[in-house]
Amino acid sequence: MPVELQVADAAPDADRLPAPTLFERWAEAALLQVNRAEAIAEQTICIRVTDNDESQALNREYRQQDKPTNVLSFPAELPEALALVSADEPLPLGDLVLSLPVVMAEAAAQGKSLHNHLAHLVMHGTLHLLGYDHESDDDAELMESIEIAALAECGIDNPYSSEAGAPS
Repeated sequence: MPVELQVADAAPDADRLPAPTLFERWAEAALLQVNRAEAIAEQTICIRVTDNDESQALNREYRQQDKPTNVLSFPAELPEALALVSADEPLPLGDLVLSLPVVMAEAAAQGKSLHNHLAHLVMHGTLHLLGYDHESDDDAELMESIEIAALAECGIDNPYSSEAGAPS
């Protein structure tokens, strides 16, 4: 599955980001929990790592929340996207935007490594691109169970357990 990783010039501490191949691995791990393996090569995601200003502007415009946030998900509008790609090109799932300062602060506050927290947020955002959400308790439980399984496939502990530094 192709993942286009964009790192904004304004993203602070971008040198702390893991290799681009890990972002692809994390997105694939989430997709493998809910998709057929053969379908994954047919999908693409763009992941943009940025600063708080860009995150806040996007969050304000698209979610009416005037603050930066850890991850924003923008699913592709497939009917329009299908007209733009040839039959042999992968279909875009959408875009993820990660605010590196927010992610770093959350990881530090929760006692998690930056690597593991980024993995979780990439998986979380990827599931949002597929239509999963956490608006109801049942939806949240389903989404969390998928994330936990995907993270385990990557050797990462359950981020929702109190041992992993998550709030109880």
